[in-house]
Parts: sequence; C-alpha cells; structure tokens
Amino acid sequence: MSEHFKNLRRHSGMSEGSTESKREAAVAAALALIEARITNTPANGVLEGELNNLSKYADQIQEALKVK
Repeated sequence: MSEHFKNLRRHSGMSEGSTESKREAAVAAALALIEARITNTPANGVLEGELNNLSKYADQIQEALKVK
C-alpha cells in the first residue's frame, strides 16, 4: 500500500468513528490523490483546479465507503 494511504484511518480495522473523523479520513484520502496527480502532471494551474474539487472528491469517497 502506498505510504500516502497508510494512516488515513486512525481507528483500528474498519471501525465506525465519528462523523468528523470519517470526513477527516475522506479529505485526507482526497488530498493524497490530489498530491499524486500533481506530482505526475505538468503544473499550469492543475493544483488550483484540483483543490477546487477537494470537497467533491471527499464527498465521493465518503459515499463509496458506505456499506450498501
């Protein structure tokens, strides 16, 4: 597993955690994905665009983690 993702869940296993900790984990995951994209893409305004999508990415990550 990438070093970027090792500490995203501060709880043991797949424990629930608070709403705030779930959001924090989703935002951390989104930031790790943005960081990976930025380091592999020519600069020219990519960072600003990606940070503008941060909340959207975190929402998508949280939704994907819900058990259906």
